[in-house]
Amino acid sequence: MSNGTEATVPDGGSVSGAQALFFSVIIPVYEQWHLMPALLGCLELQTFAHAQFETILVDNGSTEIALPQAARNNLRVLHCETPGSYVARNRGAQCARGEWLVFTDADCRPAPEWLQTLHELAERDISGKALLAGAVQIVSDSPYPNRWEIYDLVNGIPQERYVRRGYGVTANLAARRSLFEALGGFDSARLSGGDADFCWRAGACACVPVYVSHARVDHPARKTREDVVTKARRVKGGQLTAGSRRRRLVWTLVTFLPPASRAWRLLRTKEYPLKYRLTAICVLLQMWIVEMKEAARLWGGGQAERR
Repeated sequence: MSNGTEATVPDGGSVSGAQALFFSVIIPVYEQWHLMPALLGCLELQTFAHAQFETILVDNGSTEIALPQAARNNLRVLHCETPGSYVARNRGAQCARGEWLVFTDADCRPAPEWLQTLHELAERDISGKALLAGAVQIVSDSPYPNRWEIYDLVNGIPQERYVRRGYGVTANLAARRSLFEALGGFDSARLSGGDADFCWRAGACACVPVYVSHARVDHPARKTREDVVTKARRVKGGQLTAGSRRRRLVWTLVTFLPPASRAWRLLRTKEYPLKYRLTAICVLLQMWIVEMKEAARLWGGGQAERR
């Protein structure tokens, strides 16, 4: 690591007395340090005042950490050995100095106006109970994406639809730090689905998520079968390893039912040509088989996927 970029705060460390910032951008990192130059480059291009936000990278047990040499000064790297992106996010929040916590992922690419747009809405939050969920756009750098990229593009991360259901994903989610602490942060035991759980707990306290279309982050489409399978297994693990036994049984039943509603949603995604939509449905059926196998493996005592 380059000098001045690492500041490991002890577990339980306090931020009292530290200079207050408006935003703390928190990113968990597990074996994805090769993606940091692109992400940090996007943060360097933010139109929001750089003196008013910090970037906190939380390594979650990677075998190797490699920061770019030109890392910005207001960057801290923390360490969280307990597996799970949500416990890593909690670790970052514990040491954050910002009035607002902004979460994104290692493989995301925030647009230049991302933080400025979130700031404009955050300043209007008089109640202190706002949750801001920005847009997440799946993108491909290829004019001829393969079937796995097409599936990711058509499937997308429909943040606006999620917000209508009362939650937002941590690829692009912001909350006031005082609210985050009052709710006890994310459920550290979860490897997937902790964002929805947090937002629903917030909703029970009259904290309703707001969709912010112009606060966009891009997410490169997954290019390989392994990448798509890994996500499918991680999401399924989040559904089948958290909550009550009854909840896990319901999710198991849903897993073994044909994904007709998901296929219908893909078919109705008019932004893409019919060829893309049909390709996405074919991949969806392959992922259904993966999900059923994963459900059987988890009920047999297997460990949930964390990547």
